[in-house]
Amino acid sequence: MKEFVCHEEDLQPGQMMHATFGKHDIVVCRASDGHYYAFLDRCIHQGAPLSKGKLCGAPQPTDEVGDYDFQQEGDILRCPWHGREFDVKNNGCMLADERMKLRNFKVEVENGEVAVTK
Repeated sequence: MKEFVCHEEDLQPGQMMHATFGKHDIVVCRASDGHYYAFLDRCIHQGAPLSKGKLCGAPQPTDEVGDYDFQQEGDILRCPWHGREFDVKNNGCMLADERMKLRNFKVEVENGEVAVTK
């Protein structure tokens, strides 16, 4: 099963949008490198709609105590309810626990159209 969900130009790197794939609500993300990723639009914690969250970065500690630097800008999907963070480029794995991840879908780009498949 394949469905076209948007045009390539509908999302810039670091943006996401809600779409439907069959009977599923999904969130389509375009990471900082321009690649597309799609996930079930439900947080694994309590079912929040991830498309209402943010596609942002994650703080990483530096050599200075208490100092942080944001990295992976545009690659981290943050839940709107409780702030759980998922790495879109790592199959939707949760940053705090890589064993927990979002249900993901395969994404293809054909002739400027973004398609999702099972």
